[in-house]
Amino acid sequence: MKTSFDLKNALHENRLFLSRSIALIIFVLFLFFALLARLTYLQIETHEKYSNLSQDNRVKLSTITPVRGLIFDQYGRVLAENNPRYSLEIIPEKIKDIDLTIKRLSDLLPISKNEIARFEKHRKQQKRFSSIPLRRRLNETEVAIFSARRHLFPGVDIHARLLRHYPYPELTSHIVGYVGAITEKELKIIDPISYRGTRFIGKTGIEKTFENKLHGEVGYQQTENTAQGRSIKVLTTTPPLSGSNLTLNIDIDLQRIAYDALGDFSGAIAAIDTRTGAVRALVSKPGFNANLFSKGIDQISYNVLQTSVKHPLFNRALHGQYPPGSTLKPFFGLAGLEYNTIKPDEKSLCPGFYQLPRNKHKYRDWKKGGHGMTTLHDAIVQSCDVYFYKLAHQLEIDRMHSFLTKFGFGKKTGIDILGEKSGLLPSREWKKRTRNQAWHPGETLIVGIGQGFNLTTPLQLAHATALLANKGSALTPSIISSIDSTVTKTTRAAPVKLLNEAHWDLIHNAMYDVVNGPRGTARKIGTGSAYKIAGKTGTTQVFSVKQDEKYDEKNVPDHLKDHALFIAFAPAKDPQLAIAVIVENGGHGGSVAAPIARKLFDHHLTVSP
Repeated sequence: MKTSFDLKNALHENRLFLSRSIALIIFVLFLFFALLARLTYLQIETHEKYSNLSQDNRVKLSTITPVRGLIFDQYGRVLAENNPRYSLEIIPEKIKDIDLTIKRLSDLLPISKNEIARFEKHRKQQKRFSSIPLRRRLNETEVAIFSARRHLFPGVDIHARLLRHYPYPELTSHIVGYVGAITEKELKIIDPISYRGTRFIGKTGIEKTFENKLHGEVGYQQTENTAQGRSIKVLTTTPPLSGSNLTLNIDIDLQRIAYDALGDFSGAIAAIDTRTGAVRALVSKPGFNANLFSKGIDQISYNVLQTSVKHPLFNRALHGQYPPGSTLKPFFGLAGLEYNTIKPDEKSLCPGFYQLPRNKHKYRDWKKGGHGMTTLHDAIVQSCDVYFYKLAHQLEIDRMHSFLTKFGFGKKTGIDILGEKSGLLPSREWKKRTRNQAWHPGETLIVGIGQGFNLTTPLQLAHATALLANKGSALTPSIISSIDSTVTKTTRAAPVKLLNEAHWDLIHNAMYDVVNGPRGTARKIGTGSAYKIAGKTGTTQVFSVKQDEKYDEKNVPDHLKDHALFIAFAPAKDPQLAIAVIVENGGHGGSVAAPIARKLFDHHLTVSP
């Protein structure tokens, strides 16, 4: 028989069960409505978002790297090309024992410990189904050896990628330039989409200047992938657009002749077609192997180039700024005629030195005993310093600066390649602005023989020579001939107009006799020539010689010897090519620089197609 205590216990339990059931039902309902709300949010509110994410997981968009444009010389010879680079690559998921496979491959091909360590590093960073390079830059023999045994190595294969290659690595190292790995600094500047999948970018020369033309446009490929990211099907493909092919005005044969003619000397040579402004040769020596950079130069090799006393990475043709020396004398002579400061047949005494009025300092001539009574023609032919000291004193620096500016001195030529320097054509205003100092008469005399503050680039000097050869008319120097067979437009340089056109012939005749006259400073190069050259020699000091000292070339260290210069155009009566040669520490323009120019003229006027 149940007691009242038992009845109370049962009632309590029933109530407790009921309350718990109600709580559970409420909790379940809460979870149901929460789930319903979440499903509603996911299916309706954020449907588009997650649909896109799902699509992105299933469909992957990847870029296809474009083929870089080629570079040719004026006759169609390749100066920059893309060669296949072969690499030995492994897909880890297809190999049961990677260590054993690598050991067997090492017995077949030379594989260094560094290459294995690099492979292991990349293996940890990438998916197992990715193709990971084990050995890069296999030669054709190594490719053939592996290909014959490929069936023994499942999951291992040879892959070909394009690598920039320069057939004339030293001859064109400064003008064509090179490509190198994209740096973090460059990544902040370039369009990341356009360079996705690209490891290299133009660093110098034409490669850098026309990077936007040479690079091309990337292509795209949509692939369907598994949840693990494996590609199972190509959906769509937009092919890349290859970079533009560039044809240069350079004649690589003329470039080689100029480079070789410098011999063991450092220096620069610029040769310009006087009729078109086309740059046929632009040499800076020493050069360097540009292929080292396209392959990925190691730090040791780079340090060797950086620390070399000959500075092979320095582009002397565009960046080098040298005192022009006596090569400026024809220009100053023309200024004297135009300003009516001198007469063509007027004679002036050269005793071997010149003194400013009320000044004891002697400005010496290169010829100890002097040249005697000298006309302008004789002064140019024999390179008389005293004559031009006097002329400079009469002209004064302001008129000298104004006249030479017309020939492009002191400013960039406007050539279609980056990095050109402007040189320096001094003036009163320049010295006051940059040094806060007054101009002195003695400085005018030194400028009058092309030294002192005067600085010019080899290209600038060649361009001025072309203007002189064409009697004041010339086109702006140009490197590019055409882009994808479309001829590039050339611009005309500002013409030089004279009050008396006959003055051109007076200067031309003097420069003609520099090479062809019996007393000309470059008369040796005129012997046996089928054409006639007009030119002017120059020699510039690397260090100053005191008033009471004598320059003894035999006892001067090689790196302190005078620079040798020569400007010229030919044929003298119908100019086709203008040349400027600068030989560092070469000694004498007539004996060192002038013969180099003769070699270039011989090729261009008698050998070239």
